[in-house]
Amino acid sequence: MQIMPDLKLIKIATLGVAKDFRESLIPTIIRSLGYSLVWSTSANCELLVYGPFFEERKTKNWMPKPLRPLFSDSNRSIEEKKVSPKNQPLRLFITGENIRHDFQSCDYSISFDLGISNPHHFRMPYWMEMVDWSQEGVIGNQNPRFGRLLNLDRLTQPLGEDFLSRPQKAAIFASHLREPRGTLLQAVKSLIEVVEFGGSFNPKIKNHSESGLIKYDELQHFAFNLCPENGMHPGYYTEKIPEAFMAGCLPITWVDESVQADFNPKAFINLAPMAINHFAQLEEILHTRSILASYAEQPLILQRPSLVSLKNYLRDVVQATLS
Repeated sequence: MQIMPDLKLIKIATLGVAKDFRESLIPTIIRSLGYSLVWSTSANCELLVYGPFFEERKTKNWMPKPLRPLFSDSNRSIEEKKVSPKNQPLRLFITGENIRHDFQSCDYSISFDLGISNPHHFRMPYWMEMVDWSQEGVIGNQNPRFGRLLNLDRLTQPLGEDFLSRPQKAAIFASHLREPRGTLLQAVKSLIEVVEFGGSFNPKIKNHSESGLIKYDELQHFAFNLCPENGMHPGYYTEKIPEAFMAGCLPITWVDESVQADFNPKAFINLAPMAINHFAQLEEILHTRSILASYAEQPLILQRPSLVSLKNYLRDVVQATLS
């Protein structure tokens, strides 16, 4: 790799991150700030990034088996990757999973969590990882499973009534059916047809990366995308809702009320408040054109997000690393 002479070097190592971390948004932003990342070992780095999969025992407790091949093997050889007690690097914890910002004891953290008063914590929901940020000078992050990056111009416009002319059925992409997914799937299937994609329905699929499916293309044939979050915690909102919207589907999800921090709750069907009466009102929603048309009038994002604050935060992290 040829390094431009005007770039500042920073030696970085990772433990327990996703395999595609090097091409993800955070390293891409750091490069856009004028730094060249030199990938090193945990014993010889300046910045050590911890991911949510650092300890195998923690992974086994909560991560579905079909997802485990997607993540770095670093958490399987911890004894070989212990950090040297000498010249300790700055530690940054980054998670795109539904675990808390203090899951690892680090100097800085980036997570989903809302309302954290720690000045060394920054909230970046995982869906922002999948956005096309080229207008802000950040190029290189990818979203291969969906087939394209999320376009903010599209997400800030109404869904539109085109979805009403599509087959009035739903698609679900799932590698597991742990609750509440199983219950939600049955609730929707009792009212409309649901076509099932993913490892939960096709045992030949090993993981998302090897499914052979492009989610955006498949969703063009559906009016709805059943896309419940894996768990519920204030601030935990992934790519699922915006990917459904981006593909022209009306999202049917399961999420807490704080979702309004990121998305317009009038732009999707939220099954969570309906659980109290066994989803009784869902039938009327799905079978009443005027109600569906009211969703079509709503944009998903009411206030366009920016990377300015995240860039400033990462600049502070890097400067603290090299100081």
